[in-house]
Amino acid sequence: MSQKILAYHAGLNKVEAGQLVLCRLDRVLGNDITSPVAIREFRKMGAEKVFDKDKVTLVMDHFAPNKDIKAAVQCQTCRNFSHEQELSGFFDVGTMGIEHALLPEQGLAVSGDLIIGADSHTCTYGALGAFSTGVGSTDMAFGMASGKAWFKVPSAIKFNLVGSLSRFVSGKDVILHIIGTIGVDGALYRSMEFCGEGVSSLSIEDRLTICNMAIEAGAKNGIFPVDETTLAFEKGRAKHEPRIFTADEDAEYEAEYTIDLSALKSTVAFPHLPENTRTIDEVGEVKIDQVVIGSCTNGLYKDLEEAAEILKGRKIAKNIRAIIIPATPSIYLKCIETGLIKTFIEAGCIVSTPTCGPCLGGYMGVLAAGERCVSTTNRNFIGRMGDTKSEVYLASPSVAAASAVMGRIAGPEEVMK
Repeated sequence: MSQKILAYHAGLNKVEAGQLVLCRLDRVLGNDITSPVAIREFRKMGAEKVFDKDKVTLVMDHFAPNKDIKAAVQCQTCRNFSHEQELSGFFDVGTMGIEHALLPEQGLAVSGDLIIGADSHTCTYGALGAFSTGVGSTDMAFGMASGKAWFKVPSAIKFNLVGSLSRFVSGKDVILHIIGTIGVDGALYRSMEFCGEGVSSLSIEDRLTICNMAIEAGAKNGIFPVDETTLAFEKGRAKHEPRIFTADEDAEYEAEYTIDLSALKSTVAFPHLPENTRTIDEVGEVKIDQVVIGSCTNGLYKDLEEAAEILKGRKIAKNIRAIIIPATPSIYLKCIETGLIKTFIEAGCIVSTPTCGPCLGGYMGVLAAGERCVSTTNRNFIGRMGDTKSEVYLASPSVAAASAVMGRIAGPEEVMK
């Protein structure tokens, strides 16, 4: 699938793994951390206008609302550039959400698109059958100016999904299981292609989570086939007609794995790598200090709904801080309308404005030395969420919510029984 999308955007009949190709871009993305660097490079190139004011998107999601003066200057740089260039896709306080949740929601990432973003988790949009990948800020600058980017065509690994997920098991558990199996470099610069009859049982939210964390296996991108679920999600929101690319029956793959979704259990990644996984029955007694439910990985409405199911009518444990972060304003609003916010607050949680915030140790939940956090985010490297002596445990929204109630890492079945 990835090779076909790259060939189309390069104006070629076909491409092969390892080939270097110059491709037309459908979208260039940046945030408040990476865009200022790209804007400086854009100026140094002598560029005056972006290639298309409707195809360059800047989202202020990491440190907005601004946490300090440096963050304010970064956002000001992006704000001034967006006004100068008359960008239609500039998302500031009031409209901004976490970029990788916002673009699919707003129809700015569409099936068949080729998208680059100066953020490693740009691979999220493969859930819709797009080729999307993270790049550096200099590549973003070139993309903004020319509407093109160079790619080395990746080879592919096939993940054949069969069966369907059990209750309380989600896309987060699928990708943690896969990373635990192949390792954080198991798909290095390869395309992770997910297929098989099990795909139809996965929601768009599950697929977005799985593709979001393809980079945590070292992949260039993750990608799902376009099916009825995809097209139903895009109907009424896609900014242009979806383009559907399918892999040939005799497509070549470097490796193939079969994943039985029905056999998967709730899974937790222990510090300090996403590959350090254990199923919930292997966790043992791990006391915690904080829970974060949100991020570009698990801040969608379905994720928050899963957490609310666990928290409804319950209280989080004494001395636990639980932070809920809806990924976009519309998700936040829906949570208000459906009563989820009430459930969270009554349980003892706080609810934040949409932000990446604590995921990268930015703000709204930074950890002190010795503290442990169960988080629905995507990375648990040393110092990722704060002090280098803190620990981050990656888990699904259901496990995170159950852990908040128990004051230790726990599975949802334990709380719901």
